[in-house]
Amino acid sequence: MHITFLGTGTSQGVPVIACDCEVCRSSDPRDKRLRSSVLVEEDNWRIVIDCGPDFRQQMLRESVTSIDAILITHGHKDHVGGLDDVRAFNYINRRPADVFAAEDVLETIRREYAYAFDKNPYPGVPEIVLHRLSGRPFKVHGRQVIPIRALHFNDQYVFGFRIGDFTYITDASLIPDREKRKIRGSEILVINALRKRKHYSHFNLEEALALMEEFRPRQGYLTHISHQMGTSQSVGVELPGFVKLAFDGLRISF
Repeated sequence: MHITFLGTGTSQGVPVIACDCEVCRSSDPRDKRLRSSVLVEEDNWRIVIDCGPDFRQQMLRESVTSIDAILITHGHKDHVGGLDDVRAFNYINRRPADVFAAEDVLETIRREYAYAFDKNPYPGVPEIVLHRLSGRPFKVHGRQVIPIRALHFNDQYVFGFRIGDFTYITDASLIPDREKRKIRGSEILVINALRKRKHYSHFNLEEALALMEEFRPRQGYLTHISHQMGTSQSVGVELPGFVKLAFDGLRISF
């Protein structure tokens, strides 16, 4: 299995528009973060988790020529804002894009991309087939995916996903105990870590590291990182040996 971090930043990305902080001024390419997303590949099987506003740029950068499905964690714009660009894959691969998400997220997609679901659509609109996630395991072209339900903010939930020994969770602030059972034994674990200070809807660094210690994967990666975290170089030396800050373009195989 191959994992490529397409983006590792927050809803604003890094650098943030008009910000003059040390991170946003950094020349280190690891501090240039597009909106969070990953590409998961295995043999001829290829999916993307989340499709934010930087989707086009990410697909071009990684020279992706086909995808089998898009899994959506939740309906915020930085996770669904790039769905219009599946048009290119519709044309090249001659098939609609399969999109998997919770029912409330499907409603968001239908509303924000209403032109794609018209009875008489304009020629060339994105062709999308929506699939509702119930929280139960499902298959994408024969490969099992296990959804992991986590709390984002108040009663808003997000879905993480486990595929084989790889688990990806972003934009979470709490993982219920019953869902933690699905994560245990993961070889590669990715968890969001927004910044060092406490946040109301995302894990901070301390909370993410506590989860890494609890699950003890062979290798852990932190994503959905804001400019308030600090530079990649300065934060990296503070982490335990089995945890790293992910960065855009990082590719791992296992």
